[in-house]
Amino acid sequence: MSDTATLHAAFAARINSVLHALEMEGALPAGAAEGSAVTVEPPRDPSHGDLATNAAMVLAKKAATNPRALAEKIVAHLERDPAVVETSIAGPGFINLRLADSEWLAELNAIAALGADYGRSTVGEGRRVNVEYVSANPTGPMHMGHCRGAVVGDALASLLEFVGHPVTREYYVNDAGGQVDTLARSAHLRYREALGEDIGAIPEGLYPGEYLVPVGKMLAEEYGDRFADAPDAEWLPEFKARTVAAMMDMIRADLALLGIEHDEFASEAALQAAGKPAEAEAWMRQHDLVYDGVLEAPKGKTPEDWEPVELPLFRATKFGDDQDRPIKKSDGSWTYFGADLAYHMQKAAAADELIDIWGADHAGTVKRIKAAVAALAEGEGRSIPFDVKLVQMVQLLRNGEPAKMSKRSGNFVTIADMVEEVGKDVVRFTMLMRKPDAQMDFDFAKVVEASKDNPVFYVQYASARIHSTLRKAAAEGLSPDPAALDRLGDEELALVKLAAQFPRAVEAAAAAREPHRIAFFLYDLAAGFHAYWNLGNDSPDKRFIVAGDPALTGARLFLATQIGQVIRNGLALLGVEAVEEM
Repeated sequence: MSDTATLHAAFAARINSVLHALEMEGALPAGAAEGSAVTVEPPRDPSHGDLATNAAMVLAKKAATNPRALAEKIVAHLERDPAVVETSIAGPGFINLRLADSEWLAELNAIAALGADYGRSTVGEGRRVNVEYVSANPTGPMHMGHCRGAVVGDALASLLEFVGHPVTREYYVNDAGGQVDTLARSAHLRYREALGEDIGAIPEGLYPGEYLVPVGKMLAEEYGDRFADAPDAEWLPEFKARTVAAMMDMIRADLALLGIEHDEFASEAALQAAGKPAEAEAWMRQHDLVYDGVLEAPKGKTPEDWEPVELPLFRATKFGDDQDRPIKKSDGSWTYFGADLAYHMQKAAAADELIDIWGADHAGTVKRIKAAVAALAEGEGRSIPFDVKLVQMVQLLRNGEPAKMSKRSGNFVTIADMVEEVGKDVVRFTMLMRKPDAQMDFDFAKVVEASKDNPVFYVQYASARIHSTLRKAAAEGLSPDPAALDRLGDEELALVKLAAQFPRAVEAAAAAREPHRIAFFLYDLAAGFHAYWNLGNDSPDKRFIVAGDPALTGARLFLATQIGQVIRNGLALLGVEAVEEM
């Protein structure tokens, strides 16, 4: 339960007080409500009331009575509360409440008082969370395969910070694999090209994108023709380091186009150079989590060249994996899993919880990494919650047809291409309008449509309409004024009730680690605002600016201002601007 100073949290506390009173009366055993699954939330059908609680359903067994009988005792207390104007017991024992209008008007004033902090919470209780996202191989510019995970990870980090978690945004640089050798060889080819050599077509297996042309020029300016005909051993290590650094500069610049900055860039090569995988192995052996064994033969027909080899194996099956996993190869080098295990141990040393945002193509790795973190938690005798969010690929379309590839990249559409064409806000909001594990189409034509079917336009249009109304009012000498809020009617209060869901939506989204819920909430709030706006098209007395009635106008402008504040707060969590005009 949150301690946020908002209406829903306040009524949750009131229900809790009623339950404690029933404990004092002997209707409930002492401590019955502690740690229970009692909820206080809006009913599914708004006609049933403003709030509903399952307290009687949850606690009836402890009270040695039936839910409806306990509900009647709870209702008897609630009816004494001047903020509650109506109660009812539904079904087997759900309690519905209708609140006094003054409670919703007080919430409207709370939004004004809290401003950018409306919806902020302390439920995170200072628990440190490491969110690792993007972590693309440093072999080229950011493309659509990285974009969705980048936006989801960044929005999730902002959401967790908003509810009280210190968050580390981390990028794991995979700079120790064979793809980095390929990158360096591709850069060497462009280096020779910069020296004047006709390199012809890019050989199969090397990176063909033109983004390596400036890297080749940089290397040529620095080294001259020193390495043009030199053997690999003389230039490969240096070219690897210089090219990875250049790629990471490019990646940071691409991510900045989306408003994304990481706190940490952890290098796999540096991890291995520092001996971290060996330290992890020693720690695992000390806790009997790694042993020397032989892997089972491959299932089906065994390859002719297969032979049993003794390897250091992590006891992954002890923690739910399908088989124990090797942390080293037969040549003594670390497996990808062995390095990843050490990396997660490094992250866990500075965090209370880990979250990884991965592409769906990494689904097969989830079990083994979860097993590794579970082993680490057991060995250290502490809880280390670990969540992996899998993000599906995005299909790029243009008017329903597959989008063409980018010349800059060689074979894909880059983030820079997308942002240049439709803008950062459109890209970010669209990426958050579906659950990450659901397939998504991104149609360049549809995401910029000025229609209700385009969520980012619909939400930003609500913000723009509010600001336009306030500018028009100011030109007429009118301004927001809460003095006559009691003149707001049912339609206006319905908007307040929608906006008041924001703190709950934030906490629910943070608890589920699902930032897309905020995008859904904003769309619903924008829809409510536009619906009210449209009433004024037919009835001038329903407009925000009412001719000849400055008091009612002031109240409605105050309402519009607070709806705009909630929209601005929600968009900020998603990294999207609340525009003032369109």
